[in-house]
Amino acid sequence: MTRPDTRPDYRSIFISDVHLGSAGCQADALCAFMKTHTSEQLYLVGDIIDGWRMRKKWFWPQSHTNVIRRILTAAKRGTDVTYIIGNHDEFLRAFLQFRLNFGEIAVRNRAVHEGEDGKRYLVVHGDMFDGMMRADRKWIMHLGDHAYNFLLWTNTKLNAVRRRLGMPYWSLSQALKKRTKRALNHIHNFEGHVADYCRRKGFDGAICGHIHVAEMRDIDGITYMNDGDWVESCTALVEHHDGRWELLHFQPHEVTETQAAAPVRVQAVA
Repeated sequence: MTRPDTRPDYRSIFISDVHLGSAGCQADALCAFMKTHTSEQLYLVGDIIDGWRMRKKWFWPQSHTNVIRRILTAAKRGTDVTYIIGNHDEFLRAFLQFRLNFGEIAVRNRAVHEGEDGKRYLVVHGDMFDGMMRADRKWIMHLGDHAYNFLLWTNTKLNAVRRRLGMPYWSLSQALKKRTKRALNHIHNFEGHVADYCRRKGFDGAICGHIHVAEMRDIDGITYMNDGDWVESCTALVEHHDGRWELLHFQPHEVTETQAAAPVRVQAVA
């Protein structure tokens, strides 16, 4: 329950795919966002910690610890924090039978969010809707993870050159996703599976992550919302106190926790 003397900026905030423990994580940008954006409810919608990466190589700078501290501070100050498990932090699923909590933070496989608009939203990371996450295909997913990390490394080098030339941040991976037919088909199939599941189970909509593509749209009467990621796009889904939904996009370029990074508003729905 939030403190009565100050009203948070939003009713709820949803973030996912932070990938703490990986070099691609935009931890400073997320810390800046959390410092200047408060909410009554905070949902961490999976892949907050990248267990896949950490099993291969330990990487944990101070900025990643700062993110954890920001989350714990939010919970301590009254924000209801729910951690939804994803595929990269799936090691936590083994503890779900014990109703796992980290202090004030509830850890769940999924949740149901009752919106101010009166709708019931399924909150889930989304890996269950990805055909590549089947046991017999998981090796393909891991291979794709290696390719994605190579793209992130290439993107870092490319943007270092762009900075010296005074050019803005540009995401190679996001550009490929938007222009490659196979990637677009994968995204559309994923979104369709999410909507179909919600329709069968009686949900009005879904809030998820996993595919690193922020989106809000209606799919045959089902409200589909994806909060994106904090590796490249640095996006968050927010619910206003009046029931409006909005995607916020932070510019990750040269943001530190001490800077109050201003979000670029991408899209809003009533």
